[in-house]
Order: sequence, then structure tokens, then C-alpha cells
Amino acid sequence: MQAFLKPHRLAMIAVAVVLLVLAAIYGRWEWLANPKYQLAIVKGIWLSIWLTVVTMAVGMVLAVPIGLAQAVGPWYLAWPARAFCTVVRGTPLLMQIWLLYYGLGSLFPGTWVQKSDLWPILRQAWPYAVVALSLSVAGYEGEVLRGAFKGVPHGQLEAGKAMGIPPFTLFRRIWLPQALHRVLPTIGGETVLQLKSTPLVSTITIMEIYAVAGRVRQDTFIIYEPLLLLALVYMCLTGLIVLLFKWFEAQFPTRTA
Repeated sequence: MQAFLKPHRLAMIAVAVVLLVLAAIYGRWEWLANPKYQLAIVKGIWLSIWLTVVTMAVGMVLAVPIGLAQAVGPWYLAWPARAFCTVVRGTPLLMQIWLLYYGLGSLFPGTWVQKSDLWPILRQAWPYAVVALSLSVAGYEGEVLRGAFKGVPHGQLEAGKAMGIPPFTLFRRIWLPQALHRVLPTIGGETVLQLKSTPLVSTITIMEIYAVAGRVRQDTFIIYEPLLLLALVYMCLTGLIVLLFKWFEAQFPTRTA
């Protein structure tokens, strides 16, 4: 507790409290009483959380084989994995979202797509958002896991092989846990960045919390108050993510052999 209550942190808390009090007194918050906006805000926050959780889970599942292929895979697996990470990390996420959402219609202009059983799903925006955000996580974390897999002491893997542990069990019980332990703080930071990347999907008609704030500004011509509420929501969600990953880190031993 004493470590937390340092002078600079107390000063930041005091400034935040003053700003919140001034915003509450002098701000125009009557729009919050409108049930339409209340429901939209709740749905927008839920959608932002859902997008973050789902895309991080899918992205990490993809990142593990991508990182492993780069670390120890043969060249015909390592090169495509490295090329994928290079493309994802070297291009803007917004462009990737637009290429998936708008570009697929140009690649498949025929009517057979609209007549397929998948059309009720493909006509919506959320699948493209999930795919784009998941691939972004896979590209960044795949590169991070490449270094983590290489950083696990080789002697432990050789000892496991000498004891007759099957390769998949060796990977699941020794190699993967230690690699994840090394990159857990990075994954926490990537989760925060992923949350802050969700506003990009508002450009393809998905009404997450950022899009809701924009709709309020357009309807009421009130500029700053929706943005202040948006900032508060993101700060609270970021704080929860940080606390969650600190708890995760505490469950692991502080050192690995």
C-alpha cells in the first residue's frame, strides 16, 4: 500500500478527482438520462469487451504454431510464418480491416456468394472484424513467441526426451508453459492495445462503445462529454486488464529453471 501511495501517484489521483468533479458540475450530461443512449452504451461496452476477449483468444491460438514454426520449424513452415508476421506487422490494421470487409466483395463479385449458406454471416460486419483483429494478434504475438520458444533452456527439453516423455506432452507441460511465462507481461500489453484497437471496427458499421460516443455527438452536438465518458470506460477496462494479468503472473513461479 505504501509503495502505491507515492507522491507522483497521489498528485495524479488528485488531478483526476478535480477533473471529474469539474466535469460533473459543469458538463452537459442530460443525454445520459435517455434510455436509448443508456442501452447503446451498455451494448457498446459489451461488444468492445467481447471483441477483445474473442480476438485475443483466437489470435493466441494462432500465434503458438506461428511462433513455433519460426523457432524450430522446417524452412517450408518457417518462411510462410515469418512472411505472415512481416505483412501483419508492416501494414496498418485499419487497412487490413478494410481489405477484408470491402475487398472480398471485389474478389468474388458473382452472385454465388450471396446464394451460399454462409451469406447470412458473410453479409454482416463482425466476422471480418474478428478475423482482422485475430490475425493482427497472431502476427505480433507469433513473433514474440518465436523468441520465447527459443529462450526456453534446451537442457530441459533434452532431459524430458531422455525420460521418454512424448513430444506433445513435453510441449504441453514444459515448453509452452515456460514460453508463456516469459511473455505474459507482453500478452497483457497486447490485450490493452487490442482493446484500444476495437474503435477501428466502427469504420465498418460495428457499434462498439467508440461508435456509440460518435452517435451521441452527432445527435446532440455535445462534443466533450461523450469523449470524457469514453475515456473513463477505456481507463476502467484497461485497469481491469492490468489487474487480471498481474494476478496471472502471481500464479506462476517467479523464476524458471
